[in-house]
Amino acid sequence: MVFSQVLDPAHSVFGSTLLALAPVIVLLLLLAVFRISAWQAVIVGALVTIALGVTVWHAPFAATAKAYGIGAGQGFWSVDWIVFWGVVIYNTLVVTGAFDVFKNWLIEQATADIRVQTLLIAWAFGALLEGLVGFGYPWAVVAPILIAFGIADLPALRVAALANNAPVSYGALGAPVLGLAAVTGLSATALSASIGKIVAVLALAPPWILLYLVSGKRGIKTGWPLALVGSFGYIIGQYPTSQYLGPYLPDVIGSLVCFAALLLLLKVWQPKETLGFGGVPIPSDRSPVADTPRRQTAPLRALLPFLILVIVVVAWTGPWSKLGNWTPFAPSVSARSSLGHTASAVTWKFAPFIAGTAILVSWLLILAYLRPRGDQLRRVFRSTFQQMWGALLVGPLIFGLAAVYNFSGIANSMANGFSHLGTWFVVLSPVLGWIAVALSGSNTSSNAVFGHFQYSVAQLIHAPVLLLPSLNSLGAEVGKPIAPQTASVGVATTKFVRDEGQVIRYNMGWTLVILAYLIGIGALFYFVLPQAMRI
Repeated sequence: MVFSQVLDPAHSVFGSTLLALAPVIVLLLLLAVFRISAWQAVIVGALVTIALGVTVWHAPFAATAKAYGIGAGQGFWSVDWIVFWGVVIYNTLVVTGAFDVFKNWLIEQATADIRVQTLLIAWAFGALLEGLVGFGYPWAVVAPILIAFGIADLPALRVAALANNAPVSYGALGAPVLGLAAVTGLSATALSASIGKIVAVLALAPPWILLYLVSGKRGIKTGWPLALVGSFGYIIGQYPTSQYLGPYLPDVIGSLVCFAALLLLLKVWQPKETLGFGGVPIPSDRSPVADTPRRQTAPLRALLPFLILVIVVVAWTGPWSKLGNWTPFAPSVSARSSLGHTASAVTWKFAPFIAGTAILVSWLLILAYLRPRGDQLRRVFRSTFQQMWGALLVGPLIFGLAAVYNFSGIANSMANGFSHLGTWFVVLSPVLGWIAVALSGSNTSSNAVFGHFQYSVAQLIHAPVLLLPSLNSLGAEVGKPIAPQTASVGVATTKFVRDEGQVIRYNMGWTLVILAYLIGIGALFYFVLPQAMRI
Protein backbone atom coordinates (compact mmCIF):
# COMPACT_ATOMS: atom_id res chain seq x y z
CA MET A 1 0.00 0.00 0.00
CA VAL A 2 1.40 3.40 -1.01
CA PHE A 3 1.95 5.84 1.85
CA SER A 4 -0.18 9.01 1.60
CA GLN A 5 1.59 12.09 2.96
CA VAL A 6 -0.11 14.22 5.61
CA LEU A 7 -0.23 17.94 4.78
CA ASP A 8 -1.37 19.44 8.09
CA PRO A 9 -0.51 17.10 11.00
CA ALA A 10 -0.97 19.89 13.61
CA HIS A 11 -4.37 20.83 12.17
CA SER A 12 -3.01 24.36 11.81
CA VAL A 13 -1.03 25.66 8.85
CA PHE A 14 1.13 27.78 11.15
CA GLY A 15 1.69 24.94 13.62
CA SER A 16 2.52 22.41 10.90
CA THR A 17 4.93 24.87 9.30
CA LEU A 18 6.73 25.36 12.62
CA LEU A 19 6.95 21.59 13.12
CA ALA A 20 8.31 21.19 9.58
CA LEU A 21 10.98 23.78 10.35
CA ALA A 22 12.17 21.84 13.42
CA PRO A 23 14.82 19.69 11.63
CA VAL A 24 16.19 22.77 9.85
CA ILE A 25 16.31 24.75 13.11
CA VAL A 26 18.03 21.88 14.93
CA LEU A 27 20.59 21.54 12.16
CA LEU A 28 21.36 25.25 12.01
CA LEU A 29 21.52 25.63 15.81
CA LEU A 30 24.02 22.78 16.03
CA LEU A 31 26.17 24.37 13.34
CA ALA A 32 25.88 28.05 14.26
CA VAL A 33 25.44 28.06 18.05
CA PHE A 34 27.04 24.84 19.30
CA ARG A 35 29.61 24.86 16.44
CA ILE A 36 29.83 21.06 16.20
CA SER A 37 31.23 19.43 13.07
CA ALA A 38 28.94 19.41 10.05
CA TRP A 39 28.83 15.60 9.75
CA GLN A 40 27.87 15.27 13.42
CA ALA A 41 25.19 17.96 13.11
CA VAL A 42 23.72 16.26 10.05
CA ILE A 43 23.49 12.91 11.86
CA VAL A 44 21.51 14.53 14.68
CA GLY A 45 19.39 16.44 12.15
CA ALA A 46 18.66 13.21 10.30
CA LEU A 47 17.55 11.45 13.49
CA VAL A 48 15.21 14.34 14.30
CA THR A 49 13.83 14.28 10.74
CA ILE A 50 13.22 10.52 10.81
CA ALA A 51 11.57 10.76 14.23
CA LEU A 52 9.24 13.56 13.08
CA GLY A 53 8.50 11.81 9.79
CA VAL A 54 7.50 8.57 11.47
CA THR A 55 5.69 9.88 14.56
CA VAL A 56 4.11 13.14 13.38
CA TRP A 57 3.76 12.70 9.60
CA HIS A 58 3.03 8.95 10.00
CA ALA A 59 5.50 7.77 7.37
CA PRO A 60 6.15 3.99 7.53
CA PHE A 61 9.50 3.37 9.24
CA ALA A 62 10.74 0.77 6.72
CA ALA A 63 9.94 3.01 3.75
CA THR A 64 11.50 6.00 5.55
CA ALA A 65 14.70 4.04 6.17
CA LYS A 66 14.76 3.01 2.52
CA ALA A 67 14.30 6.65 1.46
CA TYR A 68 17.27 7.61 3.65
CA GLY A 69 19.44 4.92 2.08
CA ILE A 70 18.45 5.95 -1.44
CA GLY A 71 19.21 9.59 -0.66
CA ALA A 72 22.58 8.70 0.88
CA GLY A 73 23.55 6.66 -2.18
CA GLN A 74 22.50 9.49 -4.45
CA GLY A 75 24.55 11.97 -2.40
CA PHE A 76 27.65 9.82 -2.64
CA TRP A 77 27.39 9.10 -6.35
CA SER A 78 26.01 12.46 -7.58
CA VAL A 79 28.22 14.72 -5.44
CA ASP A 80 31.08 12.94 -3.64
CA TRP A 81 32.20 11.01 -6.72
CA ILE A 82 32.65 14.31 -8.61
CA VAL A 83 34.09 16.39 -5.77
CA PHE A 84 36.64 13.72 -4.78
CA TRP A 85 38.20 13.43 -8.22
CA GLY A 86 38.13 17.19 -8.73
CA VAL A 87 40.18 17.66 -5.55
CA VAL A 88 42.49 14.80 -6.60
CA ILE A 89 43.21 16.67 -9.85
CA TYR A 90 43.90 19.87 -7.90
CA ASN A 91 46.27 18.10 -5.49
CA THR A 92 48.03 16.37 -8.37
CA LEU A 93 48.72 19.76 -9.92
CA VAL A 94 49.98 21.07 -6.56
CA VAL A 95 52.23 18.11 -5.78
CA THR A 96 53.81 18.03 -9.25
CA GLY A 97 54.42 21.80 -9.23
CA ALA A 98 52.18 22.46 -12.25
CA PHE A 99 49.81 24.55 -10.14
CA ASP A 100 52.62 26.83 -8.92
CA VAL A 101 53.89 27.22 -12.47
CA PHE A 102 50.53 28.53 -13.58
CA LYS A 103 50.07 30.71 -10.46
CA ASN A 104 53.53 32.28 -10.82
CA TRP A 105 53.00 32.92 -14.51
CA LEU A 106 49.74 34.72 -13.70
CA ILE A 107 51.49 36.84 -11.08
CA GLU A 108 54.07 37.82 -13.70
CA GLN A 109 51.34 38.93 -16.11
CA ALA A 110 49.54 41.00 -13.48
CA THR A 111 51.66 44.20 -13.85
CA ALA A 112 52.17 46.45 -10.84
CA ASP A 113 48.62 47.82 -10.92
CA ILE A 114 46.50 46.53 -8.04
CA ARG A 115 43.40 46.53 -10.25
CA VAL A 116 44.96 44.20 -12.81
CA GLN A 117 46.31 41.98 -10.03
CA THR A 118 42.91 41.79 -8.35
CA LEU A 119 40.93 40.85 -11.45
CA LEU A 120 43.47 38.31 -12.73
CA ILE A 121 44.09 36.64 -9.37
CA ALA A 122 40.98 37.16 -7.22
CA TRP A 123 38.33 37.16 -9.97
CA ALA A 124 39.59 34.89 -12.77
CA PHE A 125 42.01 32.62 -10.87
CA GLY A 126 39.56 32.42 -7.94
CA ALA A 127 36.81 31.26 -10.32
CA LEU A 128 39.11 28.54 -11.66
CA LEU A 129 39.84 27.32 -8.13
CA GLU A 130 36.15 27.41 -7.23
CA GLY A 131 35.21 25.49 -10.37
CA LEU A 132 37.71 22.76 -9.61
CA VAL A 133 37.75 22.55 -5.80
CA GLY A 134 35.48 25.03 -3.98
CA PHE A 135 35.02 24.60 -0.18
CA GLY A 136 36.83 27.85 0.71
CA TYR A 137 40.09 26.99 -1.07
CA PRO A 138 39.91 30.04 -3.39
CA TRP A 139 40.14 32.26 -0.29
CA ALA A 140 43.03 30.30 1.16
CA VAL A 141 45.06 30.41 -2.07
CA VAL A 142 44.15 33.88 -3.31
CA ALA A 143 44.31 35.92 -0.08
CA PRO A 144 48.08 35.43 0.57
CA ILE A 145 48.84 36.47 -3.01
CA LEU A 146 46.77 39.65 -2.61
CA ILE A 147 48.51 40.37 0.69
CA ALA A 148 51.87 40.00 -1.08
CA PHE A 149 50.62 42.51 -3.66
CA GLY A 150 50.24 45.07 -0.87
CA ILE A 151 46.59 44.69 0.18
CA ALA A 152 46.07 44.67 3.95
CA ASP A 153 45.13 41.29 5.42
CA LEU A 154 41.46 41.96 6.23
CA PRO A 155 40.66 43.74 2.94
CA ALA A 156 42.50 40.98 1.05
CA LEU A 157 40.25 38.36 2.63
CA ARG A 158 37.16 40.40 1.75
CA VAL A 159 38.30 40.81 -1.85
CA ALA A 160 39.02 37.07 -2.15
CA ALA A 161 35.60 36.25 -0.64
CA LEU A 162 33.51 38.67 -2.73
CA ALA A 163 35.35 37.72 -5.92
CA ASN A 164 34.16 34.20 -5.22
CA ASN A 165 30.45 35.18 -5.25
CA ALA A 166 29.37 34.52 -8.83
CA PRO A 167 31.18 31.18 -9.40
CA VAL A 168 29.97 29.24 -6.33
CA SER A 169 26.89 27.52 -7.82
CA TYR A 170 29.16 25.76 -10.32
CA GLY A 171 31.85 25.09 -7.73
CA ALA A 172 33.55 21.72 -7.35
CA LEU A 173 32.63 20.83 -10.95
CA GLY A 174 28.94 21.62 -10.54
CA ALA A 175 28.25 19.80 -7.25
CA PRO A 176 25.63 22.32 -5.96
CA VAL A 177 23.60 22.13 -9.19
CA LEU A 178 23.80 18.34 -9.25
CA GLY A 179 22.64 18.25 -5.64
CA LEU A 180 19.73 20.54 -6.46
CA ALA A 181 18.74 18.31 -9.38
CA ALA A 182 18.90 15.22 -7.17
CA VAL A 183 16.44 16.54 -4.55
CA THR A 184 14.01 18.32 -6.90
CA GLY A 185 13.85 15.74 -9.68
CA LEU A 186 14.47 18.53 -12.16
CA SER A 187 16.97 18.06 -14.97
CA ALA A 188 20.53 19.12 -14.08
CA THR A 189 20.79 20.56 -17.59
CA ALA A 190 17.68 22.70 -17.10
CA LEU A 191 18.85 23.91 -13.69
CA SER A 192 22.31 24.64 -15.04
CA ALA A 193 20.73 26.80 -17.74
CA SER A 194 18.41 28.69 -15.38
CA ILE A 195 21.16 29.31 -12.82
CA GLY A 196 23.48 30.34 -15.64
CA LYS A 197 21.07 33.05 -16.77
CA ILE A 198 20.95 34.53 -13.27
CA VAL A 199 24.73 34.20 -12.80
CA ALA A 200 25.29 36.03 -16.09
CA VAL A 201 23.48 39.07 -14.66
CA LEU A 202 24.98 38.67 -11.18
CA ALA A 203 28.52 38.48 -12.60
CA LEU A 204 28.21 41.97 -14.06
CA ALA A 205 28.70 43.50 -10.58
CA PRO A 206 31.66 41.86 -8.74
CA PRO A 207 34.53 43.20 -10.93
CA TRP A 208 33.30 46.76 -10.37
CA ILE A 209 32.98 46.16 -6.63
CA LEU A 210 36.49 44.67 -6.53
CA LEU A 211 37.98 47.69 -8.32
CA TYR A 212 36.26 49.99 -5.83
CA LEU A 213 37.47 47.99 -2.83
CA VAL A 214 41.13 48.02 -3.87
CA SER A 215 41.41 51.44 -5.53
CA GLY A 216 38.30 53.53 -4.78
CA LYS A 217 36.45 55.80 -7.19
CA ARG A 218 39.74 56.86 -8.75
CA GLY A 219 40.49 53.28 -9.70
CA ILE A 220 37.11 52.85 -11.39
CA LYS A 221 37.40 56.15 -13.27
CA THR A 222 40.71 55.23 -14.93
CA GLY A 223 40.34 51.44 -14.93
CA TRP A 224 36.73 50.77 -15.95
CA PRO A 225 37.73 48.77 -19.09
CA LEU A 226 39.25 46.17 -16.74
CA ALA A 227 35.93 45.68 -14.94
CA LEU A 228 34.02 45.59 -18.21
CA VAL A 229 36.29 42.99 -19.81
CA GLY A 230 36.60 41.03 -16.56
CA SER A 231 32.85 40.63 -16.15
CA PHE A 232 32.04 39.95 -19.80
CA GLY A 233 35.09 37.71 -20.24
CA TYR A 234 33.81 35.39 -17.50
CA ILE A 235 30.21 35.57 -18.76
CA ILE A 236 31.20 34.79 -22.38
CA GLY A 237 32.76 31.53 -21.16
CA GLN A 238 30.30 30.71 -18.37
CA TYR A 239 26.98 31.46 -20.06
CA PRO A 240 27.08 29.23 -23.17
CA THR A 241 28.72 26.45 -21.16
CA SER A 242 25.92 26.52 -18.58
CA GLN A 243 23.23 26.64 -21.28
CA TYR A 244 24.45 23.87 -23.56
CA LEU A 245 27.03 21.71 -21.74
CA GLY A 246 25.58 21.36 -18.23
CA PRO A 247 26.85 22.33 -14.77
CA TYR A 248 30.32 20.77 -14.77
CA LEU A 249 32.54 23.35 -16.47
CA PRO A 250 31.01 26.87 -16.49
CA ASP A 251 33.54 28.12 -13.92
CA VAL A 252 36.54 26.42 -15.50
CA ILE A 253 35.76 27.63 -19.02
CA GLY A 254 34.53 31.03 -17.78
CA SER A 255 37.77 31.62 -15.89
CA LEU A 256 40.00 30.54 -18.79
CA VAL A 257 38.14 32.84 -21.21
CA CYS A 258 38.37 35.65 -18.63
CA PHE A 259 42.15 35.17 -18.39
CA ALA A 260 42.47 35.36 -22.16
CA ALA A 261 40.23 38.44 -22.41
CA LEU A 262 42.09 40.37 -19.69
CA LEU A 263 45.53 39.47 -21.05
CA LEU A 264 44.49 40.49 -24.57
CA LEU A 265 43.16 43.79 -23.22
CA LEU A 266 46.49 44.49 -21.53
CA LYS A 267 48.25 43.97 -24.86
CA VAL A 268 46.33 46.85 -26.44
CA TRP A 269 45.39 49.04 -23.46
CA GLN A 270 46.88 49.92 -20.08
CA PRO A 271 45.50 52.28 -17.41
CA LYS A 272 46.92 55.80 -17.76
CA GLU A 273 48.19 55.63 -14.20
CA THR A 274 49.40 52.70 -12.15
CA LEU A 275 47.64 52.43 -8.80
CA GLY A 276 48.50 50.55 -5.64
CA PHE A 277 46.12 49.52 -2.87
CA GLY A 278 43.86 52.39 -1.84
CA GLY A 279 44.18 54.10 -5.22
CA VAL A 280 47.66 55.47 -4.48
CA PRO A 281 49.78 56.08 -7.63
CA ILE A 282 52.91 53.93 -7.76
CA PRO A 283 55.75 53.47 -10.29
CA SER A 284 54.62 51.34 -13.23
CA ASP A 285 57.82 49.28 -13.24
CA ARG A 286 57.39 47.91 -9.72
CA SER A 287 57.42 44.10 -9.56
CA PRO A 288 53.97 42.58 -8.84
CA VAL A 289 55.44 40.96 -5.72
CA ALA A 290 58.23 42.79 -3.95
CA ASP A 291 61.74 41.31 -4.38
CA THR A 292 60.42 38.71 -6.83
CA PRO A 293 62.22 38.70 -10.21
CA ARG A 294 59.97 38.57 -13.24
CA ARG A 295 60.20 35.38 -15.27
CA GLN A 296 58.46 34.49 -18.49
CA THR A 297 57.44 30.99 -17.46
CA ALA A 298 55.55 29.10 -20.12
CA PRO A 299 52.18 28.11 -18.62
CA LEU A 300 51.63 25.14 -20.96
CA ARG A 301 52.57 22.56 -18.29
CA ALA A 302 49.75 23.83 -16.06
CA LEU A 303 47.28 24.81 -18.76
CA LEU A 304 47.25 21.45 -20.53
CA PRO A 305 45.72 19.55 -17.56
CA PHE A 306 42.79 21.99 -17.55
CA LEU A 307 42.40 21.58 -21.30
CA ILE A 308 42.40 17.78 -20.86
CA LEU A 309 39.69 18.13 -18.21
CA VAL A 310 37.56 20.39 -20.42
CA ILE A 311 37.88 18.19 -23.52
CA VAL A 312 37.11 14.92 -21.72
CA VAL A 313 34.19 16.25 -19.68
CA VAL A 314 32.63 18.08 -22.65
CA ALA A 315 32.98 15.01 -24.89
CA TRP A 316 31.69 12.70 -22.15
CA THR A 317 28.73 14.75 -20.84
CA GLY A 318 27.65 16.90 -23.81
CA PRO A 319 24.17 16.55 -25.32
CA TRP A 320 25.58 14.24 -28.00
CA SER A 321 26.84 11.70 -25.44
CA LYS A 322 24.75 8.73 -24.27
CA LEU A 323 27.31 7.49 -21.72
CA GLY A 324 25.38 8.79 -18.73
CA ASN A 325 22.07 7.25 -19.84
CA TRP A 326 22.81 3.65 -18.85
CA THR A 327 21.28 2.92 -15.44
CA PRO A 328 21.69 -0.75 -14.44
CA PHE A 329 19.42 -0.24 -11.43
CA ALA A 330 17.22 2.50 -9.97
CA PRO A 331 16.00 1.88 -6.38
CA SER A 332 12.89 3.88 -5.52
CA VAL A 333 10.31 4.37 -2.78
CA SER A 334 6.93 5.93 -3.55
CA ALA A 335 4.33 8.01 -1.74
CA ARG A 336 1.19 9.95 -2.62
CA SER A 337 1.97 13.66 -2.52
CA SER A 338 0.06 15.77 0.01
CA LEU A 339 0.05 18.70 -2.40
CA GLY A 340 -1.02 17.36 -5.79
CA HIS A 341 -2.30 13.95 -4.58
CA THR A 342 -0.23 12.39 -7.34
CA ALA A 343 2.52 9.77 -7.15
CA SER A 344 5.77 11.04 -5.68
CA ALA A 345 8.98 9.06 -5.39
CA VAL A 346 12.50 9.24 -4.03
CA THR A 347 14.60 7.59 -6.73
CA TRP A 348 18.30 7.01 -7.32
CA LYS A 349 19.09 6.26 -10.95
CA PHE A 350 22.53 4.71 -10.65
CA ALA A 351 24.48 5.62 -13.79
CA PRO A 352 28.09 4.35 -13.68
CA PHE A 353 29.34 6.66 -16.41
CA ILE A 354 28.30 10.02 -14.99
CA ALA A 355 30.53 13.11 -14.93
CA GLY A 356 32.48 11.91 -11.89
CA THR A 357 33.74 8.96 -13.92
CA ALA A 358 34.66 11.37 -16.73
CA ILE A 359 36.71 13.39 -14.23
CA LEU A 360 38.44 10.17 -13.09
CA VAL A 361 39.36 9.46 -16.73
CA SER A 362 40.59 13.07 -17.08
CA TRP A 363 42.83 12.56 -14.06
CA LEU A 364 44.29 9.36 -15.54
CA LEU A 365 45.16 11.27 -18.74
CA ILE A 366 46.63 14.12 -16.69
CA LEU A 367 48.77 11.53 -14.87
CA ALA A 368 50.06 10.28 -18.21
CA TYR A 369 51.09 13.83 -19.07
CA LEU A 370 52.57 14.97 -15.72
CA ARG A 371 54.07 11.55 -14.78
CA PRO A 372 54.15 11.98 -10.98
CA ARG A 373 56.28 9.67 -8.86
CA GLY A 374 54.78 7.04 -6.58
CA ASP A 375 55.51 9.06 -3.43
CA GLN A 376 53.81 12.09 -5.02
CA LEU A 377 50.69 10.04 -5.74
CA ARG A 378 50.61 8.90 -2.12
CA ARG A 379 50.79 12.55 -1.06
CA VAL A 380 47.92 13.39 -3.44
CA PHE A 381 45.56 10.86 -1.88
CA ARG A 382 46.71 11.54 1.67
CA SER A 383 46.11 15.28 1.21
CA THR A 384 42.75 14.69 -0.48
CA PHE A 385 41.43 12.52 2.35
CA GLN A 386 42.78 14.90 5.01
CA GLN A 387 41.06 17.84 3.30
CA MET A 388 37.83 16.15 2.28
CA TRP A 389 36.88 13.37 4.70
CA GLY A 390 34.37 15.57 6.53
CA ALA A 391 32.80 16.89 3.34
CA LEU A 392 32.68 13.38 1.86
CA LEU A 393 30.75 12.21 4.94
CA VAL A 394 28.35 15.16 4.83
CA GLY A 395 27.33 14.47 1.22
CA PRO A 396 25.53 11.13 1.79
CA LEU A 397 24.31 12.18 5.24
CA ILE A 398 22.67 15.44 4.12
CA PHE A 399 21.09 13.85 1.05
CA GLY A 400 19.72 11.04 3.19
CA LEU A 401 18.19 13.66 5.49
CA ALA A 402 16.75 15.54 2.50
CA ALA A 403 15.24 12.34 1.06
CA VAL A 404 13.40 11.65 4.33
CA TYR A 405 12.34 15.30 4.57
CA ASN A 406 10.78 15.04 1.11
CA PHE A 407 9.41 11.49 1.27
CA SER A 408 7.65 11.91 4.62
CA GLY A 409 5.83 15.05 3.47
CA ILE A 410 7.58 17.42 5.89
CA ALA A 411 8.92 19.55 3.01
CA ASN A 412 5.43 19.81 1.47
CA SER A 413 3.94 20.98 4.79
CA MET A 414 6.59 23.69 5.03
CA ALA A 415 6.00 24.68 1.40
CA ASN A 416 2.26 24.88 2.05
CA GLY A 417 2.87 27.31 4.91
CA PHE A 418 5.30 29.56 3.06
CA SER A 419 3.15 29.60 -0.08
CA HIS A 420 0.71 31.86 1.79
CA LEU A 421 3.24 34.64 1.26
CA GLY A 422 2.37 34.56 -2.44
CA THR A 423 4.52 36.72 -4.70
CA TRP A 424 6.49 38.03 -1.71
CA PHE A 425 8.16 34.63 -1.47
CA VAL A 426 10.28 35.62 -4.49
CA VAL A 427 12.01 38.06 -2.14
CA LEU A 428 12.39 35.46 0.61
CA SER A 429 13.62 32.66 -1.66
CA PRO A 430 17.27 33.79 -2.05
CA VAL A 431 17.32 34.99 1.57
CA LEU A 432 16.61 31.41 2.73
CA GLY A 433 19.53 30.13 0.66
CA TRP A 434 21.71 32.95 2.04
CA ILE A 435 20.79 32.06 5.65
CA ALA A 436 21.26 28.33 5.09
CA VAL A 437 24.75 28.65 3.64
CA ALA A 438 25.77 31.32 6.14
CA LEU A 439 25.10 28.78 8.89
CA SER A 440 26.00 25.49 7.16
CA GLY A 441 28.88 26.69 4.97
CA SER A 442 27.81 24.61 1.99
CA ASN A 443 25.87 25.58 -1.12
CA THR A 444 25.30 21.89 -1.83
CA SER A 445 23.87 21.30 1.66
CA SER A 446 21.64 24.38 1.35
CA ASN A 447 20.28 23.04 -1.94
CA ALA A 448 19.79 19.56 -0.47
CA VAL A 449 17.73 20.86 2.46
CA PHE A 450 15.72 23.60 0.74
CA GLY A 451 15.72 22.60 -2.94
CA HIS A 452 12.56 20.46 -2.99
CA PHE A 453 10.80 22.93 -0.67
CA GLN A 454 11.58 25.82 -3.05
CA TYR A 455 10.36 23.76 -6.00
CA SER A 456 7.09 22.95 -4.19
CA VAL A 457 6.47 26.60 -3.29
CA ALA A 458 7.06 27.55 -6.94
CA GLN A 459 4.32 25.13 -7.98
CA LEU A 460 1.91 26.38 -5.30
CA ILE A 461 2.29 30.08 -6.14
CA HIS A 462 2.45 29.35 -9.90
CA ALA A 463 5.93 30.79 -10.26
CA PRO A 464 8.25 29.55 -13.03
CA VAL A 465 9.37 26.20 -11.63
CA LEU A 466 13.10 26.74 -12.17
CA LEU A 467 13.24 30.20 -10.61
CA LEU A 468 12.93 29.53 -6.88
CA PRO A 469 15.31 26.52 -6.74
CA SER A 470 17.79 28.59 -8.76
CA LEU A 471 17.42 31.58 -6.43
CA ASN A 472 18.05 29.27 -3.47
CA SER A 473 21.36 28.23 -5.00
CA LEU A 474 22.29 31.80 -5.91
CA GLY A 475 21.33 33.06 -2.45
CA ALA A 476 23.60 30.40 -1.02
CA GLU A 477 26.55 31.49 -3.13
CA VAL A 478 26.06 35.13 -2.10
CA GLY A 479 26.13 34.03 1.56
CA LYS A 480 29.47 32.19 1.31
CA PRO A 481 31.60 35.20 2.47
CA ILE A 482 29.89 35.06 5.89
CA ALA A 483 29.81 31.26 6.28
CA PRO A 484 31.95 30.26 9.30
CA GLN A 485 33.01 26.91 7.83
CA THR A 486 34.08 28.51 4.56
CA ALA A 487 35.82 31.36 6.39
CA SER A 488 37.74 28.92 8.59
CA VAL A 489 39.29 27.37 5.48
CA GLY A 490 39.75 30.75 3.82
CA VAL A 491 41.71 32.31 6.70
CA ALA A 492 43.95 29.26 7.15
CA THR A 493 46.85 30.92 5.32
CA THR A 494 46.56 34.36 7.02
CA LYS A 495 46.98 35.85 10.50
CA PHE A 496 43.21 35.56 11.08
CA VAL A 497 43.32 31.84 11.87
CA ARG A 498 40.64 31.13 14.54
CA ASP A 499 39.44 34.73 14.20
CA GLU A 500 36.82 34.11 11.52
CA GLY A 501 34.28 36.29 13.35
CA GLN A 502 36.16 39.48 12.55
CA VAL A 503 36.40 38.48 8.88
CA ILE A 504 32.68 37.63 8.72
CA ARG A 505 31.69 40.97 10.27
CA TYR A 506 33.94 42.78 7.82
CA ASN A 507 32.36 40.97 4.86
CA MET A 508 28.75 41.39 6.01
CA GLY A 509 27.93 44.80 4.53
CA TRP A 510 28.92 44.05 0.95
CA THR A 511 27.33 40.62 1.17
CA LEU A 512 23.98 42.28 1.96
CA VAL A 513 24.44 44.68 -0.96
CA ILE A 514 24.98 41.76 -3.36
CA LEU A 515 22.01 39.90 -1.81
CA ALA A 516 19.78 42.93 -2.50
CA TYR A 517 21.08 42.96 -6.09
CA LEU A 518 20.24 39.25 -6.40
CA ILE A 519 16.69 39.86 -5.11
CA GLY A 520 16.34 42.48 -7.84
CA ILE A 521 17.53 39.96 -10.44
CA GLY A 522 14.98 37.45 -9.12
CA ALA A 523 12.21 40.05 -9.51
CA LEU A 524 13.42 40.73 -13.07
CA PHE A 525 13.06 37.08 -14.05
CA TYR A 526 9.75 36.66 -12.19
CA PHE A 527 7.96 39.74 -13.56
CA VAL A 528 9.72 40.48 -16.86
CA LEU A 529 11.43 37.30 -18.10
CA PRO A 530 9.45 34.38 -16.62
CA GLN A 531 9.80 32.25 -19.77
CA ALA A 532 13.54 32.05 -19.17
CA MET A 533 12.79 30.12 -15.97
CA ARG A 534 10.32 27.62 -17.39
CA ILE A 535 11.10 24.12 -18.62
